[in-house]
Amino acid sequence: MLEVSDLRVTFGGRGGLVAVDGVSLRVAPEETLAVVGESGSGKTTVARCVVGLQRPDSGTVTFEGRTLGPAGRRPPESQRAIQMVFQDPRSSLNPRMPVSDLIGEAWRTHPVTAPPGDRTEALHRLLADVGLDADVAGRRAGDLSGGQCQRVSIARALAVGPRLLVCDEAVSALDVSVQAQILRLLVDLRRSHRLALLFITHDLGVVHQIADRVAVMRRGAVVEEGPAGEVLGAPRHEYTQALLDAALDIGVEA
Repeated sequence: MLEVSDLRVTFGGRGGLVAVDGVSLRVAPEETLAVVGESGSGKTTVARCVVGLQRPDSGTVTFEGRTLGPAGRRPPESQRAIQMVFQDPRSSLNPRMPVSDLIGEAWRTHPVTAPPGDRTEALHRLLADVGLDADVAGRRAGDLSGGQCQRVSIARALAVGPRLLVCDEAVSALDVSVQAQILRLLVDLRRSHRLALLFITHDLGVVHQIADRVAVMRRGAVVEEGPAGEVLGAPRHEYTQALLDAALDIGVEA
C-alpha cells in the first residue's frame, strides 16, 4: 500500500542537519508498522513526508502505486486516503469549537465523504466507533480530557474514510491508563475499518501491543527492521537493545 523509497531530508540548506538519510519503508494493507526511535531520530519527519507536510530533498512516497508530492499538490482522493493523528490531542483541535463542527469540518473539506441529509446519525455513529457518547458532539474541545480529545482527533481522521492512518506519538502525551485504552481502540479500528497504520513512537514498550512489524531509526537512518516479535524478542542492533532496556527500566520504576 505505502512505499517510502530512499527518503532524504536536510534542514538548514546545504551542509545543514540531515534529519532523514536514505530511509525506505513499506506498509501493506491492514498492517501496522511501528517506527521507533529517540527524539531527533527522524521518525516524525518521515511521517510528515508521508502525509505531505514535509517536502523531502530526494526520494519518493508512493501510495497504492501513485507517487505523491506535497499535500497541496495531491489529488483529493490521496489526501483523504492518508490521515494523521498528532501527538498533542489538545493543540490539534480548536478548543472553542464543538466536536460536531470539528468533525463537520472534515466533511466540508472533503464533501464527497459527507453523509447525505441529516448528518447527526452519522456523527453519533462515528463517535461511538471511538468510544464516545453522543452528547460529546455538543461539547467544546477545550472542555474535554486529553483522552477524549485524542478520540475526537481519531474520529475526525476516520470521517473521510482513510485507508492509512499515520499516528505520530499519538499516545505519548496521555496518562498510562489512557494510553492503553487508545492503543486498544486503534487495534479495534484497524480491524473494523480495515486500516493500515504507520505508528510513530519513541517507546518500544507500547509496540508489542499494536505492531506487526517494527523499524528502528537512529540519526535519520533505519538500523533494524523486522517482525515485531523478532525485533522485540531478539534485537540484532545494539541501539534496539538499548531502547528495550530503557523501556524495561521505566516499567520496573513504574
